[in-house]
Amino acid sequence: MKSPKEIEIANFNYDLPEDRIAKYPLEQRDHSKLLIWQSGVVSEQHFYDLPDLLNSGDLLVYNNTKVIQARLHFKKETGAVIEVFCLEPVDPIDYLSAFESTDTCVWKCMVGNSKKWKEGVLSQSVLVRNRYVNFCAERLSATEGMTSTIAFSWDDNTITFADILATMGELPIPPYLNRATEKSDKETYQTVYSKIDGSVAAPTAGLHFTKEVLRYLALKGIREDEVTLHVGAGTFHPVKSQQIGDHQMHREVISVDKFTIVDILKTMGQVVAVGTTSVRTLESLYYIGCQLLENPQQTTFTVGQWDPYEKGYAYGTEESLQAIVDYLNRTHLPAIDAATEIMIVPGFEFRIVNKMITNFHQPKSTLLLLISAFVGQENWHTIYDYAMTHDFRFLSYGDSSLLVRS
Repeated sequence: MKSPKEIEIANFNYDLPEDRIAKYPLEQRDHSKLLIWQSGVVSEQHFYDLPDLLNSGDLLVYNNTKVIQARLHFKKETGAVIEVFCLEPVDPIDYLSAFESTDTCVWKCMVGNSKKWKEGVLSQSVLVRNRYVNFCAERLSATEGMTSTIAFSWDDNTITFADILATMGELPIPPYLNRATEKSDKETYQTVYSKIDGSVAAPTAGLHFTKEVLRYLALKGIREDEVTLHVGAGTFHPVKSQQIGDHQMHREVISVDKFTIVDILKTMGQVVAVGTTSVRTLESLYYIGCQLLENPQQTTFTVGQWDPYEKGYAYGTEESLQAIVDYLNRTHLPAIDAATEIMIVPGFEFRIVNKMITNFHQPKSTLLLLISAFVGQENWHTIYDYAMTHDFRFLSYGDSSLLVRS
């Protein structure tokens, strides 16, 4: 059997015509189509039917991250417009502290029209809460790959960085929509349960939920919990290498509350992940717990890209999750915070997630690899062929699917 690193991305390609990419969401979120895949059989209903498709006692886990207005535009005296796209904080390193900064903060950013900004400080006068603030950006490091380190500063300590983003920033809708951000996107490109600022892309499987669907889920006895994974721009990066082993997976920050982990332990076999971000977060927990079992004194946690295939952990899933709960009890921490680069490809052993709600993803993407790992290496073709021939809408604003592992 081939090593996961030898998997060829060409085997995860399909033809996606431009007219099948949903440029806008439906007016009623929960009226989107829902493909169901279970025991090798494909059927379809609507998203508002979801409560009837899940079982009482199932645990629905969604990603509560909120998309920030991460695109900032500076106009130089020459007329050139420089776009600075905030990806993740560097100093302070945690999102909340960065957003609450009142004079300066440093972020890893992508810079558009970078050739027009070779040196100097960019500045922009911004009207925030009826007062003008001089907002500046300075490049601290040369471009590293696609990113640069940018220091932001402003001259009013009653204004936070979050205030500036809310006023000056633009919501970063996916590049494959091939259109400018519109006012409506500020609402439609957020889930109804989003609350923790930090993502530069929405966890799009959650875009189909409405308060009414959530109410009916609760009435049926389906429990809900949440995790946080701040989605990075890396989610849009195509796999350009021929073999997966040559692709560098992006790093993302996750946080999972202790009581969510306790609920998972109580409902093993009935965990429903909303979106691939929730899947990556939940499956990363096993490897964090294994690190604690091998080193109970560990305090920082990163799940490496190839840990699931190379570490050879023999611990049980419950044992691993309990190790995290014990650690949180011992340290009096409310949640486990970590970074994950986990890459889920065919050959991955799912330990926590039993059902998944997810949209239809780009060809040759790591997300399509994850779907293939979940349903079986060849079954993704069946699912996507059905979606293509039955008028399903694709990508972020498109329709969704409920996938059930055998």
